[in-house]
Amino acid sequence: MSGCGLGLRREHYEVVLGERPAVPWFEVISENYMVEGGRPRHVLEQVRRDYPVALHGVSLSLGSAEPLDLEHLRRLKELVARVAPVRVSDHLCWTSLGGHNSHDLLPLPFTEEAVRTTVAKIRQVQDTLGRRLLVENISSYVECRSSSLAEWEFLAAVVGESGCGLLLDVNNLYVNARNHGFDPEGYLAAVPAGCVEEIHLAGHEDHPGVLIDTHDRPVCPAVWELYRRALGRFGPVPTLIERDAQLPPFDELLAEARRAEAMLEEARAVAQD
Repeated sequence: MSGCGLGLRREHYEVVLGERPAVPWFEVISENYMVEGGRPRHVLEQVRRDYPVALHGVSLSLGSAEPLDLEHLRRLKELVARVAPVRVSDHLCWTSLGGHNSHDLLPLPFTEEAVRTTVAKIRQVQDTLGRRLLVENISSYVECRSSSLAEWEFLAAVVGESGCGLLLDVNNLYVNARNHGFDPEGYLAAVPAGCVEEIHLAGHEDHPGVLIDTHDRPVCPAVWELYRRALGRFGPVPTLIERDAQLPPFDELLAEARRAEAMLEEARAVAQD
């Protein structure tokens, strides 16, 4: 499965179900569909008949020092069995502590200890699901004093030791490069080429001194250019236009997806030469 997909959002259910737009695949937030019954699960099952679907989670809390939530993992496994997704992913972060979910993607210290903790959890998830998990690099606004690795070194270590794949969020990479003052192209060069199995593109807000990852606006020119460079390194990787707030008409998202498709086609032509 290739091409540029879109996130399936409630506001666009009727368009997708009624018009069956020419989208190669859809991605859904796993937690929104992990309860039996109800309209979201019914819509997902209808969409799945016509399109490949990827599951993208926000609550595994892979970097937490606490054990995995086994009930959450059980429900995710049930959803995977029901949907047969093309990919399953979550974030390289922690989200919960003491049974309380922050509902935010919190950054990790980039240390060898955090690598071991995260790798153990990823392996447990992969063993439970019986398939490879993808992990996504998150946006961040603080740096941990205890970090002994660069972000890209941490990412490569987790992927290499766990055997998982990488969902490379190019917008998050750009946001972090600006916020923390590193070279985004050096980051791309340090990521093992064979591990990138999906790319996300999104929008952000530019405030004085900080970029905020918001997913509420179009992809900016600088992120499009970084995406082009990512395709030059990793090839025509399946890509998603990610929009979660201030959703425009479906056709506007489709136009962004077609722009990404054109860039993917260029990368395919280069790969075939």
